[in-house]
Amino acid sequence: MKLDILAIGAHPDDVEMSCGGTLAKEISRGKKVGILDLTRGELGTRGSAEIRDKEAKRAAEILGVSMRHNLAFADGFFVNNAATQLEVIKIIRKYKPDVVLCNAVDDRHIDHPKGSKLASDACFLSGLRRIETIHEGNHQHEWRPKQVYHYIQWKDSAPDFVVDVSGFMDKKMEAIYAYKSQFFDADSKEPLTPISSKNASDSMEYRNRNLGRLIGTEAAEGFTAERYVAVDSISDLI
Repeated sequence: MKLDILAIGAHPDDVEMSCGGTLAKEISRGKKVGILDLTRGELGTRGSAEIRDKEAKRAAEILGVSMRHNLAFADGFFVNNAATQLEVIKIIRKYKPDVVLCNAVDDRHIDHPKGSKLASDACFLSGLRRIETIHEGNHQHEWRPKQVYHYIQWKDSAPDFVVDVSGFMDKKMEAIYAYKSQFFDADSKEPLTPISSKNASDSMEYRNRNLGRLIGTEAAEGFTAERYVAVDSISDLI
């Protein structure tokens, strides 16, 4: 199966929180979309890795993605080295995405910039034919995604471009709240975390609504780019 878009996140729920609306919109247009989680989020204060596994599966079903895979790297301690790069390369070469969406370049959680650089490096290295990989018993051919974009996470980074996600906020928020252990729940007895407050949940939606306001639409998600974003015609810009 070839993917049009592969969204990579350091933790389950990174993708849903940051670009869930974009994925839902592309899926509605017939694009094949997949999610790759680097860790199981086992260091999270609330819930457990096993609970997050189930929540991630449910979130994937809500969004309608074609595949979701978890590499089970060590939460908090994974590094960007040859071993981890090769595992990501195997997934890129298997699914051959044209576009990769990955973690924020700079963010509060240390795994986010690490995951960002790991994904970006793996995308480049995946295009080098002299790097040999075998996945599920098959020798793989080189593949380099056409574009690598970084979604915005905890920090309010200035986007290089935004995607209109009007009409897809409900789907996005439903996928986010599939992670019931992580987000606001008035009945929860778990410790409070930066993302479990009602303010944090409200701010996720407000940010998208505000970006939409700035471009004259209902809602939008922002991304940063590693290289200039080009269009064929100035009329392609809205």
